[in-house]
Amino acid sequence: MGKPVNLNRYRKEKARAEKKARADRNAAAFGRSKADKQLDKARANKARRDLDNHELDE
Repeated sequence: MGKPVNLNRYRKEKARAEKKARADRNAAAFGRSKADKQLDKARANKARRDLDNHELDE
């Protein structure tokens, strides 16, 4: 006869592995550096300023 197996341990290990894989996929898909976020924010602010400067005064 073989050694007894703790099914709870295997279930939890499998859940941890799935959670880690999901986190890695999300980090690749959504993770951005602080510099990237700041650059996007600066570009959006510039675009808004440029658009506001082209408004006609009535």
